[in-house]
Amino acid sequence: MDSFGNYPREEPFDPFAVMLFKGLQVIAFLFFIALLVINPEAKSGKVDTKAEFIISMAWPDNHPDDLDLYVQDPAGNLVWFHEREAGWMLLERDDRGGLNNSISVNGAKIKSPIREETVSIRGIIPGEYVVNVNHFDATTGVAVPVSVKVEKINPSLQILYYDTFNVNQKGLEVTAVRFTIAADGSVVDVKPVGPGKSASQGFKSLIQETRTVRRGAK
Repeated sequence: MDSFGNYPREEPFDPFAVMLFKGLQVIAFLFFIALLVINPEAKSGKVDTKAEFIISMAWPDNHPDDLDLYVQDPAGNLVWFHEREAGWMLLERDDRGGLNNSISVNGAKIKSPIREETVSIRGIIPGEYVVNVNHFDATTGVAVPVSVKVEKINPSLQILYYDTFNVNQKGLEVTAVRFTIAADGSVVDVKPVGPGKSASQGFKSLIQETRTVRRGAK
């Protein structure tokens, strides 16, 4: 009688089709898990760079004063604006304040507001590193806030030192920080120094070091 009814007959149960559908579900799930394994989330703080350490010095945007960054390694190598590469260290740029922060493009002058110098350390020499700031040219007659930062890059980013202090005199030299690296690249000591400190308190004149080296080269 139901062959003459108003409703169609239910389809017969097919166990093979059900098994096939379930199998496809399992394969799709396993494929999703494989994608998660192949593309893990990036680790926080991971930085891919060739440098081991980055030392940077910055002062206010558009400031006309000229400040210089000096860094000396344990072997006595010294980078500064006259010797921008020494040992494993490289001074990326000699920023002269208002003097070299503009270029001419199609007759129009384009200025960069950024005031920053950066030294990269691309290899490990065990021992103490000294980081100095020199107020090379003071044009405004007022104190300039300068920030110095030392970062360990590998295997992940770590800020070893960061401080801001004022320089207010042409020719003023300040030892910002001294830090010591072990043979395996680990940092075993960080000694902040800062303005107004004597030699017994950690100050070391790297400008005097450059003069000694240049006299010896003559």
